[in-house]
Amino acid sequence: MKTPTSSPRSFNAKINENGRIVIPMAVRQQLGLKPGEAVIMKIDDGVLQLESHHAHIRRIQQEFSKPTEPGQMLASEQLIEDRQEEATREMEEWLG
Repeated sequence: MKTPTSSPRSFNAKINENGRIVIPMAVRQQLGLKPGEAVIMKIDDGVLQLESHHAHIRRIQQEFSKPTEPGQMLASEQLIEDRQEEATREMEEWLG
């Protein structure tokens, strides 16, 4: 028996002749999707994943806000450092 806080994780839908799928209302509500909102679709090992654009951005921001391993710098800090090193090399090459 479902508790009021549980939410279904699996839904059935049909693809129409134009290749469209209607996302059930319960799924749209669970994901917070509104009409006209952008979504990201990803195929991973034959499985279609659907994510709202806003959720995708939040997830990426969370991934970049924590170190990949304990004691390491944040991924965003590593990207900045890598880019600074690359810019230095480019400037040195340009100056000859």
